[in-house]
Amino acid sequence: MPREIPDWIIERRRELGERIADMRVAAHHTQESLCEATGLSRSNLQRIESGEADPRYGDLLLIADALGTRVSILTR
Repeated sequence: MPREIPDWIIERRRELGERIADMRVAAHHTQESLCEATGLSRSNLQRIESGEADPRYGDLLLIADALGTRVSILTR
């Protein structure tokens, strides 16, 4: 049986996704170009940016590197 995800986790995940999307746009990346830079699928990136998915740590490392920042900035 799947466990219920607390509301505060859902909210933090949504904030993370919004921060990634904002930083992507500020870095002049489209979703497609960020996917090419990271190797992530577009559907996975869309789910991360919308807050629907919990990104793996490795995904965050790839995204941060492509955006020229640190994971700690993404997850602040």
